[in-house]
Amino acid sequence: MREKKAVSAETFICILAVVFLFTYIGSVMGVSQMFNTLMNTAHGLLLDTVFFIMAISVITGAFSALLAEFGVIALLNRLISPLMRWLYGLPGAASLGIVTTFVSDNPAILTLTKNKKFIQYFKEYQVPALCNLGTAFGMGLILITFMIGQGGKGIVSATVCGFLGAVAGSIISVRLMLHQTSRYYHVDRAQLKEDRSVKGKTHDEPRQVYGKGVERIFNALLEGGQSGVSMGLGIIPGVLVICTLVMLLTFGPGTDATGAAAYTGAAYEGVALLPKLGQLISPVTRFLFGFQDPSNIAFPITSMGATGAAMALVPPMLKSGAAGLNEVAVFTAIGMCWSGYLSTHVSMMDALDKRVFIKAAIFSHTIGGLCAGVAAHYLYVLWNLAAGLLG
Repeated sequence: MREKKAVSAETFICILAVVFLFTYIGSVMGVSQMFNTLMNTAHGLLLDTVFFIMAISVITGAFSALLAEFGVIALLNRLISPLMRWLYGLPGAASLGIVTTFVSDNPAILTLTKNKKFIQYFKEYQVPALCNLGTAFGMGLILITFMIGQGGKGIVSATVCGFLGAVAGSIISVRLMLHQTSRYYHVDRAQLKEDRSVKGKTHDEPRQVYGKGVERIFNALLEGGQSGVSMGLGIIPGVLVICTLVMLLTFGPGTDATGAAAYTGAAYEGVALLPKLGQLISPVTRFLFGFQDPSNIAFPITSMGATGAAMALVPPMLKSGAAGLNEVAVFTAIGMCWSGYLSTHVSMMDALDKRVFIKAAIFSHTIGGLCAGVAAHYLYVLWNLAAGLLG
């Protein structure tokens, strides 16, 4: 940890940035309307989005705990293991990290790295890549359930395309990370080839069993549900702070009693700055991701810091027609692959005692997330073409 002077240049930069931002917003919306919108948006997000995500987290947490209690996750680990070395260049035991983070969140993989029976399967250069692997699948089950919960024809196929895109992005992220760590540790090509061999031991994490029969079922459901509550509470700051600000910069004015565009201080009004910036790069985002509206760029930007917050942007976009099924696929891929990596990578690498690779991890995952979005878009395009030919 570095020490900083109590007052430095960054102090004045921070003051200027805050003053400039809120002066700009206030000059467009009006000071009174700006503060009313801030409060009303945060309140609306808490009631309409956070509690919905928390409900999903409780259900998925209980379900995943039940699977873990009766060894289903261990079975999945065994089935997935043969693919791990071929796809990721990691031991088969890494599949347990995928399953664990998929049903919970990025940092869940850290608990596995503290287990000597788990970490013994990994070479030193492979350990930092677990950060990228875990992040690429963090909150996956919650995000997918949330997207499907939006309803509508074709939503499931779009979400599946998004999941496959996230898998593609995770492979790219991990492989890029391994390339950099293997160079740092001077791993020769012969060793890399051996480590990537599909012939590896399958590792099952030992399970501790408490109680019998029905008691085990209820214990698993209640403990898993409790973890969902904790996760739901944990996303509140990210959703209310980050998403409120992003919405303030994304959406435009509301309407008054006569139906004319006006700032009324209602929730979800804003200055529409991000769509203007998105318009500048819309040819690129349209080609890469198939985005139909400049405001769609708000989801990837928010996902960098908090996927839970980015999820709150989806219902208004779908309702207004700014996003469609293609965007659902891309949002699922990027949201799952990035999974708030800018807010977790530093602490996760620090917990792994691999701080030297923080920049490499962030760079690799940035590329991986972008590739995930591209893959999801073109997978969805191919799916529509195939459906059109067969239908």
